[in-house]
Amino acid sequence: MANPLFYAKILLFGEYGIIEDSQGLTLPYSFYKGTLKFSDLESDFEKTSNISLQKYADYLGSLNLPDSFKLNISKLQKDLKKGLFFDSNIPQGYGVGSSGALVAAIFEKYSVKTYLPEHISKDQLKELKKVFGEMESYFHGKSSGIDPLICYMNLPILIENKENVDKVSIPESHEGKGAIFLIDSGMTGETGPMVQIFFEKMKTEGFRKTMKEEFIRYNNACIDAFLKKEMNPLFRNLKSLSVWAYEHFKPMIPESIYNAWKKGLDTNAYYLKLCGSGGGGYILGFTKDYKKAEKMLEGFHKEVIYRF
Repeated sequence: MANPLFYAKILLFGEYGIIEDSQGLTLPYSFYKGTLKFSDLESDFEKTSNISLQKYADYLGSLNLPDSFKLNISKLQKDLKKGLFFDSNIPQGYGVGSSGALVAAIFEKYSVKTYLPEHISKDQLKELKKVFGEMESYFHGKSSGIDPLICYMNLPILIENKENVDKVSIPESHEGKGAIFLIDSGMTGETGPMVQIFFEKMKTEGFRKTMKEEFIRYNNACIDAFLKKEMNPLFRNLKSLSVWAYEHFKPMIPESIYNAWKKGLDTNAYYLKLCGSGGGGYILGFTKDYKKAEKMLEGFHKEVIYRF
């Protein structure tokens, strides 16, 4: 059996909001992927990966996971001695789930019990999300478990609230004028410090209020409109979301993107939003006319992820 591939993920909606119980919508992104492999560890990349996996295995061994989700740590450690490493082209610090894919790959290979993603019930999803949260906390200090869950399931996931997630089908991508795309900010972002800034902001009552009353409302309305393929309400709420982020998430918007973000709002040609925690990495763009947006965003590296 060939080693399964674990794809990157894109959080279309819900960045920071899911910390505060908003909805979220995530998609697998097959452009980037990772898989566990064996080698003689001759390259620096393979060596470094193997050494960091050894440290990670020690951490996993210290976790007290529920019986139905236990990991075979001794097998993992034996495999590491045989040259196991994680072969991945998922960029780190880009908000597309590099650690999530690794966690999913480890669970798939070393979980004592075998699970088939398509047969996992909603209750099991909830449990698995908790387990993945513990497994991924090693990388981020605190994790919701969402990223590994998406990478593991390889299906679009609707985050209903802090506790509940469900599989969801999204409208099929087809060659229209409109597009959802990624823009490379040209710098990496670190999740930890960005989340720290967010929690500092949450200490002020005014920010908490606007987060709950405005951000979460626009965010959830975007998800609802996208799943129903209602483009006018989608773009109306996207604009509100983009304006809100421009005003309140300034520290999370990479400097290289400031002007382009504002230009989109001023011309209504496209709207930008954070992809993940921000600070660098990718930014998400939405437009009804990709050709026009592409011209206006000349000089940026862009990747289309969805057409409509």
